[in-house]
Amino acid sequence: MPPAALARGIVTASGGNHGLAVAYAGWAAGVPATIFLPCSVAPDKLAKFARWGARVKVSGEVWDDSNLAALRHAEAEGLSYIHPFADPAVIAGQGTIALEVLEEAPDLDSLIVAIGGGGLISGIAIAARALRPGIRIIGVEPTGAPTLHDSLAIGRLVELARLDTAAVTLAPRRSAEMNFAIVRECVEQVLLVEDCDMREAARWLWRELGVGVELSGAAAVAALLAGAYRPAPGERVCAIVCGSGTDGVD
Repeated sequence: MPPAALARGIVTASGGNHGLAVAYAGWAAGVPATIFLPCSVAPDKLAKFARWGARVKVSGEVWDDSNLAALRHAEAEGLSYIHPFADPAVIAGQGTIALEVLEEAPDLDSLIVAIGGGGLISGIAIAARALRPGIRIIGVEPTGAPTLHDSLAIGRLVELARLDTAAVTLAPRRSAEMNFAIVRECVEQVLLVEDCDMREAARWLWRELGVGVELSGAAAVAALLAGAYRPAPGERVCAIVCGSGTDGVD
């Protein structure tokens, strides 16, 4: 971002993970950061915000409520707002994950990616398909927050009337037109997994690999372990583990 845009500080709204990234970036750049979070944010994440000197405002039940408050605050205070998923620069940054994965495993057939608002899968899908046009991109959402799953089913962006999942970083009521368009063009399908499947996948990751992840971080692995996605014989699959934490193994 240009220095003039950073002069007064940065602000965002997040279910937790994007907010941590913005808080860290603010700390590293010496820029004040204000993070709006829903009341469902995990307590251990709040401690991380404090360590990086971010100002935290808990507002609303879900991300959509927090985001509305963040936008109003940014406008009133003259702050630079950083959207967690409908921002081309954020999407491009998240696409670097695909660059790293394909550098290490260039013959992958499929990538499985969890979906919250859709920024992560948007970046990964664009980058992966640019390097390997035939690669399959599979999205995963909680059954209690099927934002893009339901949008794809009816061909337009929808806003969910109700959310019912403990995977709060995968639970906006609504995505954005930018992300919906990318997902519709580049993602083969969006699968749904239950919270119990994500919890079991998180426990499996801890047991087998010593990796501690939150429910959201285990969603892609859950799609494989629960059988929502069944690879063909010989298919090379990468499931992206996208969020550390402890709520998945408690």
